[in-house]
Amino acid sequence: MEYRILGKTGLKVSEVGFGGIPILRLSTDEAVRVLRHAYNRGVNFYDTANAYKDSEEKIGKAFRGMRDKVIFATKTQKRDAAGAAEHLDNSLRMLQTDYIDIYQLHQVSQEKDWQAITAPGGALETIVRAKEQGKVRHIGVTSHNLAMAVKLVKTGLFETVQFPFNFIETAAAEELFPVARQLNLGIIAMKPFAGGVIDNARIAFKFLRQYPDVVPIPGFETVAGVDEILGFYETPNQVDSDDLALMERYRDELGRQFCRRCEYCQPCPHGVMITMAMGYRVVAHRMSPAVAVGNLKKVMATVPQCVECGVCMTRCPYNLPIPEILKKHYAMYEQHRAELGK
Repeated sequence: MEYRILGKTGLKVSEVGFGGIPILRLSTDEAVRVLRHAYNRGVNFYDTANAYKDSEEKIGKAFRGMRDKVIFATKTQKRDAAGAAEHLDNSLRMLQTDYIDIYQLHQVSQEKDWQAITAPGGALETIVRAKEQGKVRHIGVTSHNLAMAVKLVKTGLFETVQFPFNFIETAAAEELFPVARQLNLGIIAMKPFAGGVIDNARIAFKFLRQYPDVVPIPGFETVAGVDEILGFYETPNQVDSDDLALMERYRDELGRQFCRRCEYCQPCPHGVMITMAMGYRVVAHRMSPAVAVGNLKKVMATVPQCVECGVCMTRCPYNLPIPEILKKHYAMYEQHRAELGK
């Protein structure tokens, strides 16, 4: 395992990190086993969020008494100061620590969110104060909207930026990463498998390893999964014409129907929670139908409100047939509910 300096944070992180979503499906003992195995293989960077149920608690238990040996990044989706303070205190408690290495504003993709965060009484006030108090070492931001991510980086307020990056979603390499590098921000790549639609780990990481200053954070839920991905880092990376052809086949198969979660389609005039409903298939594939049904029940309940007015399609930069996809996802959701007896 090699290590990278994560931009202006100065933190020395492993060249691949550990994404904290999948361990929510594991028992605490099994999660601790997988986390410690990754650590023993050289991973020292663990990314989670207040929104990831008991992920923080499991990470805290795995590394109790080892705080100086690991780097924690977590997040809040709260936009107000009081809510962010509550989330931060909860994260500190769950992670069993008195400081967070990187505290990130979670999923800042719309202008209204940014305005709320930076307004008087906004979440940024809490985070800046927490940094002054030593509860937060470095401040980061995550987004799924490329234009917004570039804007956030240019504010000079952040030390890291986390953004989706994989061989299907490549625009960040041309538009976001150069700006981040110029300002010496650490770059963290979420969604290395494009939210679950890339099912070939070898080719996914052949692509990612072409960007050594970009730290991917795949989610792990098994020891075997840890060993598979870390095994790629044991040999030199070489991308050949066959690899490029395979990547292109994935793009051809998935690109036109793939929701990038940019949220330009929102808000729906009829109250459909479009972005999250568009991700139902991915969640069911990545996690399980049971998790998808349980976590997205309220979201999917809004889908029948779609009257196919077409407003969302006029806004979508990828020209996706959104109502058609939503119908397919709702049918899948109903099938999963029936199979699960829910």
